[in-house]
Amino acid sequence: MFHPIVNSPCGVTLLGAGAVKPQDVDEALTIAPCLVAADGGGDHALALGLRPEAVIGDLDSLSQANRALLEGRVHLINEQDSTDFAKCLRMIEAPFVLALGFTGLRLDHTLAAMSDVIRSTQIVVMLAEAEVIIRCPPQIALDLAPGTRISLFPFGPATARSTGLRWPLDGIAFAPDSRVGTSNEALGAVELNVEGSALLMLPRESLGAVLNALGLNVG
Repeated sequence: MFHPIVNSPCGVTLLGAGAVKPQDVDEALTIAPCLVAADGGGDHALALGLRPEAVIGDLDSLSQANRALLEGRVHLINEQDSTDFAKCLRMIEAPFVLALGFTGLRLDHTLAAMSDVIRSTQIVVMLAEAEVIIRCPPQIALDLAPGTRISLFPFGPATARSTGLRWPLDGIAFAPDSRVGTSNEALGAVELNVEGSALLMLPRESLGAVLNALGLNVG
């Protein structure tokens, strides 16, 4: 039987070893107060004066000194077939995961993290430097200010129907090697119906709208 390492009744802030700002971590913890670190994200956490509930990964980047400081909270997943991000997502049971520190340094790591968001069975909301990123559900309604940038990036063949976009998506065959839906613009409230795998990307200031659209109770 599968036993998660972290079982939280509230959202989990998952901190990676990538680019992260202290104020972003503070904001994330007001929304998802249970802190978990992915491998070297444990170094980030301690540098910010925070002690994660757990550090999960293959432990090839967490410093030895901080591994000792976090004794009892460090969990080795000794396999190389998945990223530390994916390992954490498998081992967390929570209403949703708010992930940051998984973009901004190596491009291959960023792309792998986005693939993990697509594959995960969790609700994952990723905070990048300027965007909030989710796996687009089959249906979503977003209350957005006119002019808000909105992008749909396919991870395979996908089709969509939309209302409230400057450039409607109806009838377009999307695929990562042909047509992508980046840099569209909201006219106001937006509704999307998507078939296939795609990431939805909006500006960071749209985080509240995204959480509300996903039906997450964070208040």
